[in-house]
Amino acid sequence: MKRLSIAAAALLLAGSVLAQGYPAKPIKFVVPFSAGSATDIVARTVGEAMGKSLGQTILVDNKLGAGGTIATAQVAKSEPDGYTVLIHSSGHALNPSLYPNLGYDTLKDLTGVTTLAAIPNVLVVNPSKGWKTQADLIAAVKAQPGKYNYASAGIGSGTHLNAEIFRLQSDIDALHVPYKGTPDAMTNVIGGANDWFFAPLASALPLIRDGRLQALSVSTKTRASNLPQVPTSIEAGLPDSDYTLWVGMIVPSATPAAVVKKLHDEALKALATPELKERMAKLGADPFTMSPDAFNAYIKSEMDVAARIVKAANLKAQ
Repeated sequence: MKRLSIAAAALLLAGSVLAQGYPAKPIKFVVPFSAGSATDIVARTVGEAMGKSLGQTILVDNKLGAGGTIATAQVAKSEPDGYTVLIHSSGHALNPSLYPNLGYDTLKDLTGVTTLAAIPNVLVVNPSKGWKTQADLIAAVKAQPGKYNYASAGIGSGTHLNAEIFRLQSDIDALHVPYKGTPDAMTNVIGGANDWFFAPLASALPLIRDGRLQALSVSTKTRASNLPQVPTSIEAGLPDSDYTLWVGMIVPSATPAAVVKKLHDEALKALATPELKERMAKLGADPFTMSPDAFNAYIKSEMDVAARIVKAANLKAQ
C-alpha cells in the first residue's frame, strides 16, 4: 500500500510539473474529416484563438478514413501529454455501435475536454430538382422507391446519423453514398450525382446563399438564425427528427487532469471572445461548452442514442 501511495503521488507530481510548463511546444489538433468540413472549420477557428492565448502554434492534422476511427485511434494511442488533441464531432458517439473492431475503447481510452460548438445540419438539394420543401423530397422518393440516393461525410459521421434519422422518420427507401468529408458530399449534390445531403450549416451556408444549393429544412429543434426562413424538419412534418451536430475536444484518458483543465479553460476563454463569437455566428455555429465530466456523460448518453438508431436502421460499416 505504501508503494502504491508513493507511485500515485509521483504520478500526481509529474502531472502537476507537466501542467506548469504546458504548453512548451506546438499542439496538434487531429481532425477526422477533410479541410473545409464543419469539424475542421471549428478546429481551425478555435485553434487559432487558443494559439494566440497560449503563445504556441496549434497545427491541424486532417486524418481521414473509416468514419473518424483512424484519427481517433491515433489520438487514443498517442502520448497523453496534451500535445495531441482530437477534435471530433457527433460521429464519435456513433462509431462504437457501427464498427466492431475500433482498436480503442471510446469511454476508457479517451476523455472529453469540452464540447466546442453546436451546428445545425441543413437538408440541401440541387435547385434543379424542383423540390421546394422537405415534403416535396419525401413525396418524390416514396413515388419511386430505390431510385434516389443521399450523401454523407462518411459512414459513422454526424451527417450520416442525421440522414438515417430522417430516413427512418420519413419511411423512405434510398441508397446511402458516403464520402470522406463534407466538401466532397456537397460537390456531388451540386453536380447531380447525389440527391440530398444533411450538410453542416457552417459548410453549406455560402453555397445556399449563392443559390448553388437549395435548403429544405434544418435538423435542430429551433430554426437557424442564419436561415430564419427555412423550417425545422419537425415543423416540416417529421415530429421526432431533430438532431444537433456537435464538435468537441478529446484527449487520451491518461492525460493529467491539470492539462485537461488548461485545455478546457483556454477553449472556453477563446469561445468567449467577441471576435470568435462573431466568427462562429457567421458560420451558423453556436458556442457550446461543458465541463470534462459533463462531456464524458454526454458522450455516453449520445452513444446510447446512436446504438438505438443503428439497430433500428440496421446500419453496418461497409
